[in-house]
Amino acid sequence: MKLLITGGAGFVGSALAISLKTNYPDYQVFALDNLKRRGSELNISRLKQAGVEFIHGDIRNKEDFDAFPPVDAVIEASAEPSVLAGLDGTPDYLINTNLVGTVNCLNYALKHKADFIFLSTSRVYPIKTIETLNFVEEETRFALSDEQPVPGASSKGIAEDFPLNGARSLYGTTKLASELIIQEYNEFYNLRTVINRCGVITGPWQMGKVDQGVMVLWIAKHYFEQQLGYFGYGGTGKQIRDMLHVADLYRLIDWQLHHIDKVNGEILNAGGGLESSASLQELTKICQEVTGKTIPIKVVPENRTADIRLYVTDNTKVTALTGWKPEIGIRQIVEEITAWLAENEEALAPILK
Repeated sequence: MKLLITGGAGFVGSALAISLKTNYPDYQVFALDNLKRRGSELNISRLKQAGVEFIHGDIRNKEDFDAFPPVDAVIEASAEPSVLAGLDGTPDYLINTNLVGTVNCLNYALKHKADFIFLSTSRVYPIKTIETLNFVEEETRFALSDEQPVPGASSKGIAEDFPLNGARSLYGTTKLASELIIQEYNEFYNLRTVINRCGVITGPWQMGKVDQGVMVLWIAKHYFEQQLGYFGYGGTGKQIRDMLHVADLYRLIDWQLHHIDKVNGEILNAGGGLESSASLQELTKICQEVTGKTIPIKVVPENRTADIRLYVTDNTKVTALTGWKPEIGIRQIVEEITAWLAENEEALAPILK
């Protein structure tokens, strides 16, 4: 099998590329990336070492695709992933990467009759609707109630039939627009596709920032003994997310790659679920225990732009269709990222400190 992974030097793309090449040595795996995000350059040597072929190019440029070899499947893992992208000025780069870039990838896949696996986001679900959900305030976290004002929400989390009307961030909108176009290619061009709406993905080699990669950011701030803050929702740190280890995501993508007919045309939520969820307050406690360090955390009661109180993925559909469910919990994620920071401190300090 020949595979093209876009965003292939990014956190998710490189993890998928290296795992696929390691588990299927006879596969030819190409990793395409424009190296815009700081830290992605550190993955080039890792890709090469694994036997992955790196291509320096940009999905925004359809001319770049003319030079690519034919492949059997495309894994579209490229994105400008910041939920705040485009809000401080022009959204051109965001739209050209996350929407126009996806169209270029689709046309390339169509040309070679390649299967198409798309990594979308839970951010396609509208902010205001999520903020109206019924919740209970527990000792260390907010939790969803079973009784909800809209379909697709329960104490298990958010499901695929959650309403899509409303604003969701420019990032979420570009991904949702891509989803709609992918469905058209699936229906009218008979391109085999699957869309994965991923929750918070994390793990070693993620270059975490405030607006994307919060898990690594939180652990790194503890490791390097710097300050953090509980922002919004009264400054209690009770807002909650579920965390999906990139190795768990790999197992799902691997299954889809080899059973595409069973998920062809599907849209699937994929996240850590309730079992692998944590509030900032709970995450802080685990970071203190694992790193052995306690850092100052300031309290800022005011909410931040595009933030949400809670998001947990309901994996019911994807588990029923594929048998997949995440296996790696919060503590193991913190332990792995802490070990990675210790092992690569010199290279990572300028980026994460």
